[in-house]
Amino acid sequence: MYVKQIFIDLMVLSLGIFIPLMAIYYVVKGDIMRFFNLKTIELNQVHSASLLPLRLQAHERLIIFIDRINPANLLIRLHHQGIGIKELQNLVINDIKSEFQHNVAQQLYINATSWQVIRKLKDDTLAMVNNAVLGLPESANGTDLSKKVLQHMAGIPENPYDLTIEHLKKDIQELF
Repeated sequence: MYVKQIFIDLMVLSLGIFIPLMAIYYVVKGDIMRFFNLKTIELNQVHSASLLPLRLQAHERLIIFIDRINPANLLIRLHHQGIGIKELQNLVINDIKSEFQHNVAQQLYINATSWQVIRKLKDDTLAMVNNAVLGLPESANGTDLSKKVLQHMAGIPENPYDLTIEHLKKDIQELF
């Protein structure tokens, strides 16, 4: 009987502690959840604030990349008097690939669609130069290649380089 009484006293004591603890938990539960949600929001804001400069810098570097591979700028930069067609083709291809490799890490800070647009622009530029070389006679020189590429660009209704830069500018505006 003594053991039975101890058991009953322990049960009453346990229920006496358990029931108030559960009541306190349900009263404070909302506050606890709000506290952790606010902490998560604060961490996300700190994380976003620290990434913003990197994202802006990535967009800036990619706009520079687009400007550098624009044939109007690229051919002027690489062309020199008396350069052969194959030599200019190799210079252009190597320059575009080098510029792209230099900026490949920027894809971490821009959205996937923008990165795909930039990759396509790079690939299209390489194809345009290679196709221009195929359409020229063996006796052609670097000047002929430059003229052919620039004539092709003049025939395109909307400049793809300007369109890609505008696309990146819209991405930047979405950051704010």
